[in-house]
Amino acid sequence: MTSTTPRAAASTTLRAAASAAVLAATALLGIGTATQASATPVPQPQTVTAETRAAAARAASAPDTLATLSRFFARENRISPAAAQPRIEGEPIPVNHLSPDFVAGRAGASVARLEFLAGKAVSADGQQAVLWTARTEAGWQVVNIATGDDEFRYARLGEEKLPGGTVFREPQIDAWYVAGGGRVLPLDEDAVAAVGGGGTSLAAYRARVTRAYADKLPGSAYAERGAAGGFGEPAADRGVPVAAGAAAAGLALAGAAALTLARRRTPAEA
Repeated sequence: MTSTTPRAAASTTLRAAASAAVLAATALLGIGTATQASATPVPQPQTVTAETRAAAARAASAPDTLATLSRFFARENRISPAAAQPRIEGEPIPVNHLSPDFVAGRAGASVARLEFLAGKAVSADGQQAVLWTARTEAGWQVVNIATGDDEFRYARLGEEKLPGGTVFREPQIDAWYVAGGGRVLPLDEDAVAAVGGGGTSLAAYRARVTRAYADKLPGSAYAERGAAGGFGEPAADRGVPVAAGAAAAGLALAGAAALTLARRRTPAEA
C-alpha cells in the first residue's frame, strides 16, 4: 500500500510516484514502508488480460490492503477499524486517462491509455471506496484509495450511452467521457462544459486538448521549469481532503508535482 487520498484534481502520474509522498501517507495511516514507490516510470500494460485482472484482485484483497481499508473507513470516527470489516466486491475494471500521445498528435494514438485497474471496496456500514491498483517495480500494488465509486459509475454510464465505447477521464479538469465511432460524448458536468451536451467529434476533441496541453508535455519548457502536474486550470476544490500526500493518482502529461486535492463528488452532485 502506498497512499490513501480522495480525488486529485491536478494529479501526479502513476508512472512517477514520489517516495516522499509515500512516507507522508504511511505516517498518516501506519502503512508499512518495506517497499517504497520508485520514481522510475513503470509502464502499465497495453491491454487488460485475465492475468492482470487476477494480479490486481490479489493486491486488492491482500491482508495489508484490508487492514489499511479498515483504517481508511474509520477516519473521522465514522466506524471503528475493528467494525469496518471491509470487503472487495466484484472484479477490478480498467480505468483509462487521456493519452499524452493523443494530445501530441502522434499518428494512430488512441484517445486514452490504461492508467490503473480499479477495485471496489465496501465497509460494514455501507461506505464505498475505490482501490487504484497498478504495476510497480515490486509488482501489482494498490497505490491509492479514493472515496466513492466514480470509476465504476462512469464505466456503467459510458456503456449505457455508447455500448462498446472507451470510457476515459481527462484528469486536468476532472471530466469523464466515452469515445467511439469518431465521437466523444460527455458523462459528467465537467465534460459537458468542455465539449457540450451533445459531445464533439474526435478530431475536434483532439484540437481542444492539443491547444490546452501540447505545450505542457514531457520535454516542454513548462515541464523543465518543474511546473508539471496540473496544466491549465485545476478542477475546483470541492471539500476538505481526508488525507494528504498521494503517491500516485492519474495522468500528469508533464510528470510528477504537488497535488491539488479535492473531495470526490457524490452521485447527487454529478
